[in-house]
Amino acid sequence: MTLPFGLTGGLAAVLAVALLAAAYVRGYSGFGFSAIFIAFAALFINPVPLIPVVFMCEIAMTAFQARGIRPHIDWPRALMLLAGAALATIPSIYVMARLSEDTARLTISTLILALSLLLLSGWRLKRPIGRAGHVGVGVASGMANSAGVGGLPVAAFMAAQPIPAATFRATMVAYLTGIDVMAMPVMWANGLVHMGTLFAAALAFPILGLGVWLGGRQFLSASPQQFRRVAVTLLLCLSLIGIARAVMA
Repeated sequence: MTLPFGLTGGLAAVLAVALLAAAYVRGYSGFGFSAIFIAFAALFINPVPLIPVVFMCEIAMTAFQARGIRPHIDWPRALMLLAGAALATIPSIYVMARLSEDTARLTISTLILALSLLLLSGWRLKRPIGRAGHVGVGVASGMANSAGVGGLPVAAFMAAQPIPAATFRATMVAYLTGIDVMAMPVMWANGLVHMGTLFAAALAFPILGLGVWLGGRQFLSASPQQFRRVAVTLLLCLSLIGIARAVMA
């Protein structure tokens, strides 16, 4: 069987393990799947062709989680964020699709590094943010989503507010699904979606189901705040390695 994107069997196996770990994080915390997998994959191959595969995976994982998260979604917040993301999706994907491999790797790794540091900083909002603020964060997220990491700005924004863990997780899942659905036709128009993309996503689905199931079970018995810190520290390390590789290339 010929693997998509010219992957060797060994590299495909390594990426499958990374996919399982990233799906576990998503099942547990509601975010981090795309950023962890893309940051890891960027160490070995051009990450840009994998971004639409990751988006298909995000959408599929929502199907696994839908029943458990539906009552906890903060829909007004999610819709305001999505309105902002819609403004940035088309131009940001147009630019990302035309970057060279090394430039894309450096751009994605630097963005993940900056957002990871923001998440780790423990930054807190001093007053409630209104509709305009949510739309603005959505714009930033829409721009970051062209690199496959649109969830991190929103995760930082929501973590800076007193939001219950179940609401945080459910709203993140709903929002990420919305921006991924929004981005897919734009990626197709820019030549990033083809039969190899669909084949790779089909191979990934069984791994996703296992990872999300395991992560969802863990969510019921441990501290989401502590787990988020572990996930973000992992992102920080991966981004630093990605930057080093891009600079030395």
